[in-house]
Amino acid sequence: MNKNHILGLVLVALAAGALLITLEDKHSEFEDWKMKFGTQKWTQSEEHYRRLIFYQNLDIINKHNSEPHHTYKMGVNQFTIYTDQEFESLFLNPMMKTNPITDADVSMPTVGADIDWVAKGMVTPVKNQGTCGSCWAFSAIATVESYYKLKNQTVSLSEQQLVDCSASYGNHGCDGGSHVEGTKYVRDKGVKLESEYPYVGKTDPCKVQGGAHKVTNVSQTKGCTGMQNALVNRPLGVGVDARGWGKYSSGVFSDCSTNLNHALLLVGVTGTYWHIKNSWRTSWGEHGYIKLALGNTCGICLSDASWAL
Repeated sequence: MNKNHILGLVLVALAAGALLITLEDKHSEFEDWKMKFGTQKWTQSEEHYRRLIFYQNLDIINKHNSEPHHTYKMGVNQFTIYTDQEFESLFLNPMMKTNPITDADVSMPTVGADIDWVAKGMVTPVKNQGTCGSCWAFSAIATVESYYKLKNQTVSLSEQQLVDCSASYGNHGCDGGSHVEGTKYVRDKGVKLESEYPYVGKTDPCKVQGGAHKVTNVSQTKGCTGMQNALVNRPLGVGVDARGWGKYSSGVFSDCSTNLNHALLLVGVTGTYWHIKNSWRTSWGEHGYIKLALGNTCGICLSDASWAL
């Protein structure tokens, strides 16, 4: 047997060994994922399907993170068992716009001093909307909770009440709605504490309308500069196109389109990025937050930016 043939056999053996290690690592990571997130009761075939999707997503994550030109990292989280299509179907909804914006200023805003409402203690903890399309309710409640923070009051208010009880404002529970209209519900009727009307992640019949916690008014702005100017005074409810967000882990994100399908809370800005609080629990992103490249990234400057007064 000549040396070239022996070398070929060695290389084949090494490649097979590398593949085996890779598969073993993937198996181990999937088992770790199940320990952390796997509350589902899967059939054997469903688990096999989810495992294959997990492996495919892990390949995408590892390849992305090995490429030095990206400005953000991907990572394993609760969404790693879903295809991109499933992620969009389960967790995103086309946003209902209260004031259609056709002339929004999408130019790069000029940022003075950095704004960070989290560091100032004016933002409540990250919550978890689950598979209910209630991001609009979480965005609305987050703006109201920050409104109370600015009045030196810390409260955790009920997103579920908005999901169940604000249909007359054009909202559709777990099938989507408007963070602006959700905040108007709180203005008009008030809202219960989360402890009084806890979150269940599905649309139920309304148990009780209104509550003790209200706001005086709801204000809106549009465009990158208008949003930045309003952010000087308080966090803002905003909308984005979040279709590419499922694998995000850290860094400054910019790989997205501008078809708005997700609402959240804008909590800060620097000379290079918007800082945003999401409602996908702290296991996603930077402990529940994402940095978006400054400008109209993911359509943020096209959204109805709103706040409670």
